[in-house]
Amino acid sequence: MQIETYGKDVEVTPALHNYVEEKLSRIGKHFDRHCEVKVTLALRKNEHHVDASANIPGQTLHAEAGGQTMYAAIDLLADKLDRLVIKHKEKKHLHAPVPAPLGDNGG
Repeated sequence: MQIETYGKDVEVTPALHNYVEEKLSRIGKHFDRHCEVKVTLALRKNEHHVDASANIPGQTLHAEAGGQTMYAAIDLLADKLDRLVIKHKEKKHLHAPVPAPLGDNGG
């Protein structure tokens, strides 16, 4: 899993970068293939805001979160993105074609 972290009017320190990677690494455990996540850290008025887009096989998922601190916002974002990924996998599993039963067709 590849995680890219950007800052919009915020300096992305090594500590923030490592925290983002640590929190979002659990999303990669849901997939056996490569996925890519782009995270943007920003300040909006008096709130820390985190925005992420995850390119997973078959779709792009988007989540946003805000909080009193950047770390709190990252925690919320990781939870939201994890729920989206699980929901996507369940939906994909429900709509998977049902294999035909094996055996005689003659009756």
